[in-house]
Amino acid sequence: MRLVLAAVGRLKAGPERELASRYRDRAAQLGRGLGFSTCDSVEIPESRARRALDRCAEEGTALGALLPPGGVLVAYDERGRADLGSDALADRVAAWRDASRPALVVAIGGPDGLDASIRTRAELILSFGAATLPHGLVRVLALEQLYRSLTILAGHPYHRGEAG
Repeated sequence: MRLVLAAVGRLKAGPERELASRYRDRAAQLGRGLGFSTCDSVEIPESRARRALDRCAEEGTALGALLPPGGVLVAYDERGRADLGSDALADRVAAWRDASRPALVVAIGGPDGLDASIRTRAELILSFGAATLPHGLVRVLALEQLYRSLTILAGHPYHRGEAG
């Protein structure tokens, strides 16, 4: 299974880009031994359309084009679930991998959000809560959660789970 983080917009050089790259590299390295061929990061250019709906539609088309037939789409959206824990996410990632799904594409929209077509196609819509977060931080957090999922699947001590 291929892991792909697809985000609208360009992440400028700086600490967010460095941290995102670090988590992507860690996920790629750990994932190879767990049945994940790669972990890629794809930047979709922001649309220059005049209307927000048109911008979202153009960006949604570009994001949707990255999803291969049979692939899994997970979207980060302000209306998504904020209550799915890391262990549960790791279980879902493992189930998709074990079902021989070809790719897991994690989509992050631009300043105007995600097009309805992406939210409709997504098998899972997640949120980092009600707060508005900077785009670069969301990208880092999404990659960290992918990496954390892989560490859980590998039994790695990075994730300590819930104290019981």
